[in-house]
Amino acid sequence: MPKMHAMVVTEPHARLQLQERELPEPAHDEVRIRVQACGVCHSDSVTVEGLFPGITYPRIPGHEVIGVIDALGLEVEGWAIGERVGVGWFGGSCGYCRHCRRNAAFACENLHSTTGVTRDGGYATHMLALTSALARVPGSLDAIESAPLLCAGVTTFNALRNSGAGPGELVAIHGVGGLGHLGIQFAARQGFHTVAVNRGRDKEALARSLGAQDYIDSAAEDPAQALLAMGGAKAILATVTNGEAMQAIVGGLGANGTMMVIGAAGPFTVDPVALLMKSAAVRGWYSGVAADSEDTLRFSQLNRVTSMNEIYPFDEAQAAYDRMMSGQARFRVVLRIDG
Repeated sequence: MPKMHAMVVTEPHARLQLQERELPEPAHDEVRIRVQACGVCHSDSVTVEGLFPGITYPRIPGHEVIGVIDALGLEVEGWAIGERVGVGWFGGSCGYCRHCRRNAAFACENLHSTTGVTRDGGYATHMLALTSALARVPGSLDAIESAPLLCAGVTTFNALRNSGAGPGELVAIHGVGGLGHLGIQFAARQGFHTVAVNRGRDKEALARSLGAQDYIDSAAEDPAQALLAMGGAKAILATVTNGEAMQAIVGGLGANGTMMVIGAAGPFTVDPVALLMKSAAVRGWYSGVAADSEDTLRFSQLNRVTSMNEIYPFDEAQAAYDRMMSGQARFRVVLRIDG
């Protein structure tokens, strides 16, 4: 029987193990994907550390997947062997209700799966995916460069286009890291007046090269006051993972402004009176479904949005995961699976 190889978490907190397995056959409404690249995302720690209830082990992590369909399950229509596809955090749905078709929230009881969490993901040479999870990948996009767009990319792109900001309005990207470096590119190319906010000046040149028109050093000045001096932000994309840092900038919202929280930070305090006086809001944003991934990929192709990555071979998945978890990666980490 044909074989596949996978990096497997056998139990919570265990190190990744290279295993050989039988090549799986896709079931009803599934395809099998020959994986070319898979991003290594901080959310993979959900599986590796056993942070969500109901995860069964062994489990293969990975939810920033780009590959090629190499087998079709029963009654699969609209997809072909050899077609390039991507699979993100959203692992597919039953499509029963509008919520399930358009949202990737865990709250939906009809949600079938989450890639790399409740079903096996892309730290493998092959994987199975529901057709509802598939996003078409433009042929000109490089698999390595584009894999992080299936999570970090769709999260930032989707949050910005749902922030309420319009062309020319002030949008602050809070944090110039794995999410923020993509957020700056998306914001600038969506026509926003893009302001990068980060501690220190070491990333200012990079932020400006990615499209930021202005830069605020949050270690040298109050970021909220700096934004207010510019007229107040219509949107703040908070990508940092520090609650105090988020608290320090939320006051920089202008009238009818929205802070879109996509960084997994600890608790922070918001002054309700300040929100009331400005009709401002703080809103969490969570990834997107397959259609959102397709939009992100197409937008990235047309506007030359690229992820900056550290690349590891498949058999060094543990080192890649450790590098990502150390916080020292600049900016994303990607496994080269196929070739």
